[in-house]
Amino acid sequence: MGIILKPFAWLLLFFYNFLNSYGLALILFAIVVKTILFPVTLKSKKSMIQTTMLSGKLQRLQKQYGKDKERYNMEVQKLYAREKVNPMSGCLWSIIPMILLIALYAVVRQPLTYFMDLTAAQVDQLAAALDWQNVAVANGWVSAKAMASAVAKLAENPDYSLVANTGSFNQLHLMGLITPGNLAELQSLIGSDKLFVMNTQFLGMNLAAVPKWKLWEVGFNLENILLFLLPIVSVVTSYASMKVSLATNSMNQENKNAQMEQTNKIMMLMMPIMSLWIGFTVPAGLSIYWIAQYLIQMIQEVISAKMLKKDYEEARRVAAENEAREKEEEKKRKEEARLERARRIEEEKHQKGKKKKKDEEPEQEGVNKDDSREGLRAYARGRAYMPNRFETGVQPYTDPSDLIVKLEQEAAQKKGRKNKKAEAKSADKDQNDQNKEV
Repeated sequence: MGIILKPFAWLLLFFYNFLNSYGLALILFAIVVKTILFPVTLKSKKSMIQTTMLSGKLQRLQKQYGKDKERYNMEVQKLYAREKVNPMSGCLWSIIPMILLIALYAVVRQPLTYFMDLTAAQVDQLAAALDWQNVAVANGWVSAKAMASAVAKLAENPDYSLVANTGSFNQLHLMGLITPGNLAELQSLIGSDKLFVMNTQFLGMNLAAVPKWKLWEVGFNLENILLFLLPIVSVVTSYASMKVSLATNSMNQENKNAQMEQTNKIMMLMMPIMSLWIGFTVPAGLSIYWIAQYLIQMIQEVISAKMLKKDYEEARRVAAENEAREKEEEKKRKEEARLERARRIEEEKHQKGKKKKKDEEPEQEGVNKDDSREGLRAYARGRAYMPNRFETGVQPYTDPSDLIVKLEQEAAQKKGRKNKKAEAKSADKDQNDQNKEV
């Protein structure tokens, strides 16, 4: 990261040497950095145009498959593939300048490291020579508890960097203690001729000082009042920048996302509050840098909106054409489905009541349909049934109807024999009766 930040540090130092004002150097530095990152910001907005135009379709998918998360995600991926949109491209181009801007804060926070090329050991020597511990606690830069903890760690570990571990902005505080009267002595002490006095005065304020919101404790002089107003101005510009950004990004007003609007409202409330709190905990130089950034960002938002106006209109036109085409295709599919249903209903009506045509009889050699008959059921054993398929061991087939006839004949014969016996017995009885009468 030092390799990346070093050119920016040289640039800020160049502006300072040219203007002899740390405040003006920060403003010009913010302008140059935002200008360098403007193409990346523009690319991010272009990538987000297509994604924004799909918000209406995404809402319809949410309503249709909202309960089935897996199916919803699958349909969203199909939509992105069909529209040839990469939803992560806009986020990627937005993250790049954000990461770089966060890293650039190190250049502003650590002037001794990036402007004067001092090592951590030299910074600690400089802090000890200026009695920085007592001065920092007295001025409220570092709490007494935090300073005591840092000193205890320093006693345990000589390699522990006191300045680097007692706050993120202590180099700015330390730089404010370097004066023309002690410069030569400090250069000789730390063995570096790169140490110099930096003019941190800007508009009657010391940009190395931390604004205090308790004015009754520090005094109601002009400098303290200006320092007090600086974080408030930073918050106002931050809020205005967010409003302009939201206004220029409203590319698809007909498909508003209620959840996104709620998120934006929360962000617009929370971010200024956080900016206000941070503004009263860091040196005033960072507030100047932030104010300059927010003002430049608002200008860039307006410029990018005008530059991308044709892209917005083209994206709307393409989205409208795609939507009309999809509606026409959906209407065509529904009409085809209706005609197919009508055809099937008509075919069922036409075939209703007709007897099924018998299958043609097999004509293969050695196949006889009578061999497969069981009673009245033709082909009960299959049309290809062959009783003599196997050479031996095949039981002859007996028709069940023949068995029924045979059983009926046997039953009739048995009944006839019983009737004959009954007749013979009756005749014998009559004969006996006659003999008795004789």
